[in-house]
Amino acid sequence: MVLSHSDPATGLPVGPRPKPATPAADGYSSEDVLALVLKSVDDDKAEDIVQIDLRGRSDVADYMVICSGRSSRQVASISEKLADRLKQELRISVRMEGKETGDWVLIDAADVIVHVFRPEVRDFYQLEKMWLPAGSTRSAPV
Repeated sequence: MVLSHSDPATGLPVGPRPKPATPAADGYSSEDVLALVLKSVDDDKAEDIVQIDLRGRSDVADYMVICSGRSSRQVASISEKLADRLKQELRISVRMEGKETGDWVLIDAADVIVHVFRPEVRDFYQLEKMWLPAGSTRSAPV
């Protein structure tokens, strides 16, 4: 299934969620995908990495990861390398939007949604405020 666009208010893909991956069927879980995402963005020097558990709060994904790159070029690079690693290591083909401009790239890896922002764009949209549990802060540990 191809999602046509993301909801501008939440930044999440619009459309029904694909059948959840199970370790027995696909050889990986949403936690495996999350671990690879976190390692990949950290290896590529993404800044201010925040992981948000969406289980029980959204049917779109189990986790959301939000991070920043220092420039449009770094945002695009972090996103490309993440997509390559997911494909090589877990055989996941992701859907990606926004890589051309490099301001905000959304990567849909089914059970994990990743947002890679330039800092100014991230501050403008403030997705963490919308999705972090009450009382949490943006600089929550990963």
